[in-house]
Amino acid sequence: MHYFLIYDLAPGYLENRTIYRNEHLSLAWQANERGELILGGALTDPVDTAILLFKGDSPDVAASFAKTDPYVLNGLVKKWTVRQWLTVVGEQADTPVR
Repeated sequence: MHYFLIYDLAPGYLENRTIYRNEHLSLAWQANERGELILGGALTDPVDTAILLFKGDSPDVAASFAKTDPYVLNGLVKKWTVRQWLTVVGEQADTPVR
């Protein structure tokens, strides 16, 4: 199953992320190498939301990431949520419909 981890970013996110960015990206690449994190990044204009796409058996894989992410732990993220995404088209779709 696919899950979106959605971050509502705090004011000053861009200016304050520098000291946590290497640790955040290391955590993200480790999750990617385990096959959990498919894609991740911030939305632009304005930079107020980030979205990370996870694949796993439950929403716990995305929630566990958020609970250890230095961006969350250090207040760069005001709020985070996990939403299941029902994928129906594409090679990686969980429930392909033709």
